[in-house]
Amino acid sequence: MQVDSIPHYRWRSSTWLGLLLIVAPLACSTPVEAAGPAKLSADDIAWLRRDTFGLDSATLERYRELGRTRFLDEQLAGGDDPLPPAVAPLINSYEVFHTAPAQLIAEYRDEAQKVKSVDAADTNAKEMAKKDFQMYRRDLIRQSAEVELLRAIYGGNQLKEQMVWFWLNHFSIYAAKGGVGLFATDYEENVIRPNALGKFKDLVMATLKSPAMQLYLDNAHNVRGKTNENYARELMELHTLGVNSGYTQQDVQQLSLILTGAGIVPQRGPGVVNGVDDSFFRQRPGFVHDGLFVFYPGRHDFSDKQLLGQDIKGSGFGEIEQAVDLIVQQPACAKFVSRQIAQYFVSDDPPPALVDAMAQTFQRTDGDIAAVLRTMFLSKYLTTSYGKKFKDPTQFLVSAMRLSYDGKPITNADPLVNWLNQMTELVYAHITPDGWATDNASWTSSGQMAKRFDVARAIGSGRNRLFAGTDDTITQADPPMLNSTLYQQTIEPTLSDATREALSKATSQVEWNTFLLSSPDFNYR
Repeated sequence: MQVDSIPHYRWRSSTWLGLLLIVAPLACSTPVEAAGPAKLSADDIAWLRRDTFGLDSATLERYRELGRTRFLDEQLAGGDDPLPPAVAPLINSYEVFHTAPAQLIAEYRDEAQKVKSVDAADTNAKEMAKKDFQMYRRDLIRQSAEVELLRAIYGGNQLKEQMVWFWLNHFSIYAAKGGVGLFATDYEENVIRPNALGKFKDLVMATLKSPAMQLYLDNAHNVRGKTNENYARELMELHTLGVNSGYTQQDVQQLSLILTGAGIVPQRGPGVVNGVDDSFFRQRPGFVHDGLFVFYPGRHDFSDKQLLGQDIKGSGFGEIEQAVDLIVQQPACAKFVSRQIAQYFVSDDPPPALVDAMAQTFQRTDGDIAAVLRTMFLSKYLTTSYGKKFKDPTQFLVSAMRLSYDGKPITNADPLVNWLNQMTELVYAHITPDGWATDNASWTSSGQMAKRFDVARAIGSGRNRLFAGTDDTITQADPPMLNSTLYQQTIEPTLSDATREALSKATSQVEWNTFLLSSPDFNYR
C-alpha cells in the first residue's frame, strides 16, 4: 500500500501536511554523503526499525559487528541495562528512583498530614495546602514518567526497552489513583524490567505481588467475606486469557476467592519499621512477606475452589501460585499473549501462521518470552509488506529523539513528558486497565497529526529546553542535523516521492527536520 493512499493520513488532505508541499525551495545545506562502513540492506533496516524504538549509530555499529541472529540473541539474553555515563546520574537524581517505596510512603503521609493540620476555618490556607499536596503528587508521577522515557531513549538494549514499555502497557496501572503513583518507578524497575524477557508466569506473579497493582485493581481490599473481583477479572481478561477465551463469571468469582488475603503491609502503626510491622511475622503459619507484598492467612477464604474446571484445595498462598500456573498453561493464554506481541511489532492483524508459531513456542518453553520473541523476529513476516505499523506517540517521540540527538545526553527531561501529554499517551496515565491502544487507527486522526507536527517542530528546532541548565537557561539552541550519515543510511533510501518533494522545499534546517519527523515515512515503522 502506498503511503499517500492510507486513510486519515493523506499528504494533500491534511491541513498541516499541506504545509509540506507549499513551502519555498530548499535553503538548508544539502544532506551529506554516506560515509564509513558499508550500508546495511533495506531488509536489515526494516528489521531494525521493528527491533528498536528508533535507530542510532551505536545500534547500527553493533548490528554490523554481530549480524542479525547474534545481535538478536544478545538482546534476548537481557542482562544489565547500562546507560550513557551522562544519563545515569540524571536518572539517579530522581527521588522516585533513589528512594525506597516504604520511605516514599512515609513522606507521602507527612505531606498529606500537612493538609489535615491546617485549620479548616482558614479556607485560603486550606486550599493552598491542598494545591501544594496535589503538586507534590503530580511531581512524583512526572518523575516516574521521565525515568521511563530516559530509559527508552538511551537504553542500549532497545528490544528489551520496547518490551518494558509493552508490558507496562499490557499490565497497565493508573498512577493518579490514590497512592499508586508512589510505586510507579518501583513497578517499572523492579517488577516489569527484571521479567520483561523471562518467563511469563514469573512476570504475572511479579505484577500480582506489586503494591502498584494491588492498589490499582483493589485486591488489597479483597478479603474473606467481602470479596472484590476487580483484579481477578482483569487478570484473566486483560493480562492472560483475553475476552471470549472460555472462562466464566464463576471462574472470576472463584479466582477472587483464591486471591483473598493478598495485599500490602500497612505503613503506619507502633510496630512498623521501614514499612514492615514485625508483629505480622509472629502470626500463624502461612503468612507470606515479599517486600511490601503480604499474604494474610487471617483474611483468606480457605474453602475449596474450582477454577477453569480444576479443583483447587483451600491451602493459603499456594492457591494463588497454583491458579497462576493453571491460567498461564492454558492454550488461550499462549495465543492471546502471542497475538498481543505480534500486533505491537508486526501488524494490527498479524498473520495467523505467525501467531500460531509464537503460541507453540510459548507452550513448548513454558511461556519463555525471549523464545517467543525469537520466533517472531526470525520469521519471514517481520519485514514483509503484510502490514505497516503506525508509531504510537511513545514510539514516535523516542524514535525522533534517537534520530535527532543520536545518543547525545539531554539535561532536562521535562519537555518529553509535556510532548507525550500533548499527544495523549503518557505512561502510567491510562485510567482504565486496558492500557493505551496499539492499533494504527487510534493514532492517525487529524488532531493527533497536528500534535505530532508541533512536537516534530519542537524537537527539530533545538529550542526545546532539553538542554536547559539548572537555572532553566537554554544552553544549546542549534537545530539538530537530521540530514546526517545516520539518516542517509537508514531513512533516505526508503523515502516516498511526496516526502522527497516536501524536503526539497524546506527553507531551513528547522523546517527540513520538522518535515522529516512529521512525514508518513518516519511515522510508520
